[in-house]
Amino acid sequence: MLSYRILLSLAAPGLALRLLRERPFARERLGLNGPDRAPGPAIWLHGASNGELASARPLIERLTERRPDLAIVATSNSRTGRALVESWALPRVSARLAPYDYRWTLRLFIGRWQPRALVLIESELWPNRIFEVAQRGRPVLLLGARLSARSAGRWRRMPALARRLTGAIAYLSAQDPASQERFAALGLAPERSGPVIDLKAFAPAARPDPDALKALAPLLPRTSTLLAASTHEGEEAPVLEAFARRWRADPAARLILAPRHPRRAAQIAALIERAGLGHALRSSGGLPGPERPVLLADTMGEMALWYALAGVSFVGGSLVDKGGHTPFEPAAAGSAILHGPHVANFAAAYAALDRAGAAEAVAGADGLVTALAALDGPEQIRRAACASDVLAGLRARAPGPDTLIDALERLIGTPPDKAPDKKDPDDG
Repeated sequence: MLSYRILLSLAAPGLALRLLRERPFARERLGLNGPDRAPGPAIWLHGASNGELASARPLIERLTERRPDLAIVATSNSRTGRALVESWALPRVSARLAPYDYRWTLRLFIGRWQPRALVLIESELWPNRIFEVAQRGRPVLLLGARLSARSAGRWRRMPALARRLTGAIAYLSAQDPASQERFAALGLAPERSGPVIDLKAFAPAARPDPDALKALAPLLPRTSTLLAASTHEGEEAPVLEAFARRWRADPAARLILAPRHPRRAAQIAALIERAGLGHALRSSGGLPGPERPVLLADTMGEMALWYALAGVSFVGGSLVDKGGHTPFEPAAAGSAILHGPHVANFAAAYAALDRAGAAEAVAGADGLVTALAALDGPEQIRRAACASDVLAGLRARAPGPDTLIDALERLIGTPPDKAPDKKDPDDG
């Protein structure tokens, strides 16, 4: 724990600069921004950004329905995540940027909101945040929990901290069986482990901006448009190689290239040029066309638009070992699914899709070229419909958000427990 606090001290200058850039939200980062309403029972729910918070929306909606006595403060590390929660306009739900993981900022935040529990979505394992809540006798829940083999290896190099961290988690529901096993290996007690539930399976389909869809649809004919969604470094080059071969055979072909991290846009633009392709830059208002068949989608929060425009979607994070991204979003948009071999984050879903012929694994540029050649308009529609049926079947058989709310209520009590908080462990 000492080494973690030293790292936080070293990071302080960079965080100070970030505060200057986020000046309108600086008070939130410092834990100084309190509730919009009179203080009362609250749940603190945290997700890193849009994807995690979107997956938590069904959970938030059911919790507000079942527990009208509770408020929810939903925090995010990004302003786009904060804006997403605000756009829902859900009753008794407040959106904030998460306080930095310093003990003093967390104590200010906890003191203002008085959360009865902390609910973390997916993989947000901030030690001070977890310990400051748990040490006050308030439960910490990790839902949709994901832990990659690489992350588990890093935690194994800090066994004492890992044991303390897992010991502070009151309840964990993993996204996949492999993550559940990794948390158990780090010390999570079996009685604190709930069923495997993939929150993304229950998230409502995001809707694209209708004006943007209307403007771009004539320039990106759906049956001729490939989306490379949430790509990582090492994936764009084979995708561009495959698309260049397709475009030279069919000049009507179009590619939407949406990297996971838009800050890599300049690096990706160089790869596009090297592939002999012209491109339009979304952040600059560029439009695709015959001389610019690639749209480099270097913006945040528009993935629903890209899925709506593409008849075929290659889901990134799967040609390189990042575990793959969700198949639920392209399936909901009616886009046929291609993916690489690394899909551990959604292994059960992709296995079911592949078995049913609703998705197809490709190993590189050659495989992608072959797969695209077989995906004409009718086949795109058939595969997308099949994928929707397969994933609906998985949802129907899986425990849902109510299972997780049941676990939360067992921990916080219903009706709300009136016992006073435990004494702050660092006070006198």
